[in-house]
Amino acid sequence: MKKVTGLGGVFFKCDDPKSMNDWYVKNLGLPVGQYGTTFEWLHADDPSKTGSTSWCAFPQNTKYFDPSAKPFMINYRVENLVALLDELKQENVTIVDEIADYDYGKFVHILDPEGNIIELWEPKDE
Repeated sequence: MKKVTGLGGVFFKCDDPKSMNDWYVKNLGLPVGQYGTTFEWLHADDPSKTGSTSWCAFPQNTKYFDPSAKPFMINYRVENLVALLDELKQENVTIVDEIADYDYGKFVHILDPEGNIIELWEPKDE
């Protein structure tokens, strides 16, 4: 099952980048490599142009984020939120709330192993 389909760009600090990457691979299906992951997409106004979105976990002692602090929220686009939520429950992932359904898509919030909030979004047909 396809899980995460895209995001705008997220870079965050964590205690153990390798374990965090392993968790995201297993539970959310991110294809994590040495430098995180990159999603490619087409520009809405000109589909001949491509773009990319990056995600990467950094160690706590990185200076890359100075002088900012750690807090963040990630919004991941997903396909079939209900099926993904069933899988995450089987893996004992913390589910924060119930699925909310709006005109523009379905949403639910989960927590990763360090307690960071993640918003999962299944957009309506675009």
